Amino acid sequence: MTSSPCEEHDDPAALGPSASPDTLPLPHLPVQLPHHSHGDDDMDRDSAYGDDSLIGDDTVTLSTYITDYRYENGRRYHSYRDGAYWGPNDDLANELQNVAHHMYLLTLDGKLHLAPIDNPQEILDVGTGTGIWAGAMADEFPSAKVTGVDLSPIQPLFNPINCIFEVDDVTLPWTYPSNHFDFIHVRELFGSIPDWDEFFRQCWRCLKPGGYIEVVEHSVEPIADDGSMAPDHFYHVWGETAVDAGEQFGKTFLIWERSATHLRDAGFVGVVEHGFKWPMNGWSSDPKLHELGRWNQLRLHSGLEGYLLRLLTTVLQWSYEQTQVFLAHMRNSLRDYDTHAYLPGTVVYARKPDSAALLHNSHQQHQQPHS
Repeated sequence: MTSSPCEEHDDPAALGPSASPDTLPLPHLPVQLPHHSHGDDDMDRDSAYGDDSLIGDDTVTLSTYITDYRYENGRRYHSYRDGAYWGPNDDLANELQNVAHHMYLLTLDGKLHLAPIDNPQEILDVGTGTGIWAGAMADEFPSAKVTGVDLSPIQPLFNPINCIFEVDDVTLPWTYPSNHFDFIHVRELFGSIPDWDEFFRQCWRCLKPGGYIEVVEHSVEPIADDGSMAPDHFYHVWGETAVDAGEQFGKTFLIWERSATHLRDAGFVGVVEHGFKWPMNGWSSDPKLHELGRWNQLRLHSGLEGYLLRLLTTVLQWSYEQTQVFLAHMRNSLRDYDTHAYLPGTVVYARKPDSAALLHNSHQQHQQPHS
């Protein structure tokens, strides 16, 4: 992990809003077509589509294409850019995304972000998923336009008027204007980006000078600080397998510990990194960590299949039966309260230098030394 400013949100006095699995609403979200899409341009650039073109196709044809989902082993996946993302987009997966959003609110003490943004007018939520964060930001900043982008059109039909959603692949060249967004939000894109340096270059270009980017990611490898996780604990096998699958997929799951470095390399300044912990279950006596652990246990127990099923069966070439045995071992491990394991994570935010600083740096780079 980098040595940038770090503080863990472990203070019991800062306990966030409390809820239980029985009280949190988990709506089934209807499928909706995006308000806008860069789909034609993206597919022209993507050699996987050969010489095919959707130019001239009517809206009904495009709608069918985007929502003609792929089904594997009983789970539903996105059809646009099929295979680019490891997770399903069915009702269970969407509900668990909303559980994770609740956990992030608990982690950040009810805040939607930590970056010190002031009156943003253009906000981009990259990998918006169900759109729950984007919708909440639209409510918080009613004068801003909030754009959520994702591979799947799974966002709700009714949103704040200032919130729109697009179907697009952010690993392709961005078509957003330069110097356009005041704030770019990135959350849980682990295992989704083949080239993080290029991704952050796109973010840099599209951010206004003085604008902020925030990257929220967590590890997939459980760890323990007190020696309670034995060397042969299944958590080790789980973490190593998940990381290996991501590396073979060509899209790392280790971005949580590298975000700050990538942002600095891209030219962002004022990089601030906050650490957090998500216990694997309710083992902690700290009220806030205990609550996070209960939710994390629920999220993982219900979501393990969605997290690794496609990667294990397609990337690592495991059989479906072998995969289910592996997942059963992990579900059993989640009931181990004697092992004080947790998933570490980071919230990293940084700023694009203002115009004056950019001009100064550009001048210095182009200034020839005196002979």
